[in-house]
Amino acid sequence: MRRHLGLIVVCGSCAFLGGLSAETVLSSSGNVSAQPGGPPLPPLPSNTDSEKAAPTPERFQGVIKQLSPSVVAVDAVKPPEPGSTKREPLEESGSGVIVKFPGASGVVVVTNYHVVGAAVPSKVYVTLSDGRIVQPARTWTDPESDIALLNIDDDSLPAAPLADSDRVRRGQWVLAFGSPFGLNQTVTHGIISATNRGQISLGSTIRIKEFLQTDAAINPGSSGGPLVDLDGRVVGINTAIASKSGSNSGVSFSIPANMVKRIAAQLIEKGVVTRGYLGVQLASALEPAEALRLGLNRVSGALVEIVHTGTPAAAAGLRVGDVILQIEDVTVRDENHLINVVCALPPGQRVRLTVWRDRKAQVVDVTVGEYGGGQRTRSAKP
Repeated sequence: MRRHLGLIVVCGSCAFLGGLSAETVLSSSGNVSAQPGGPPLPPLPSNTDSEKAAPTPERFQGVIKQLSPSVVAVDAVKPPEPGSTKREPLEESGSGVIVKFPGASGVVVVTNYHVVGAAVPSKVYVTLSDGRIVQPARTWTDPESDIALLNIDDDSLPAAPLADSDRVRRGQWVLAFGSPFGLNQTVTHGIISATNRGQISLGSTIRIKEFLQTDAAINPGSSGGPLVDLDGRVVGINTAIASKSGSNSGVSFSIPANMVKRIAAQLIEKGVVTRGYLGVQLASALEPAEALRLGLNRVSGALVEIVHTGTPAAAAGLRVGDVILQIEDVTVRDENHLINVVCALPPGQRVRLTVWRDRKAQVVDVTVGEYGGGQRTRSAKP
């Protein structure tokens, strides 16, 4: 049975639990030769090919030297969450990276919403790579994607470039920067393990999930730090880890840079993120047995569990038990993929859904509604 993967957001308030790791090195000696009549052994790689396959320490050091001035530590004093039994403010710590966005004066520190939460700008502290402490003039936050932007009125601060994360591939080398356990300017390395990871649980506020997965070591305090390719470009923002102990286990997740660009553009222009919605509740997963029972030959699509009254989905005639297979020409991988696609649509747009109903594909036209989220903009100015 497939299960959702529970994650831990890696900010500084997480408990530190130690663990043991083991490394096994396998080696063999002796000459290896081709057997008579067998295929020839492939030629040994040239020096150039070896450098491409395994980056040299000098390559890592070059990227570190380039990016480190743009990496910051972020501390915040957050008010208690609504409905929480705790009355005292919560101190949180994490990481961030300095970038520039069109329409924003100065520079912007990108970090996670769960690091700064609802903290006002006067309660957010950014420690630069040279030890200076600055505070944002304003903040923009989007709880649903776990993105926060801290606007610093200083054009002189070094900004890191954002990559086209759609071009990221599995096996690609990356470096993770951050402040795990308060250790500023820490760097680890690994590869991209997977892309488009969404079947994971990150709490009630985070709905938009489209993560890059990496085995680069990320630990509590690393939230908001950049994941960087070997050209020195930010491909993602480190957000969470899958762990039973609270520490790195080689399965970490980062928000893709292209999602950051999309969210930032709306926050900076309008102060909020506008998202489309249909008005359905989807099953957390379409299990193989359920897919076969419905007459499907593969686990693909989003299973409708509830159609809320008075919503675009209800007006269009969607039904409980429908499996949404396509939206326009986009094949739906799973329920999280459908949520991401619909949220990216402008309210009022009419789209065609292909649904599986009564053991056959049918077409349903629906007009996308506007989702009411909890995006916020805060400013230190009146």
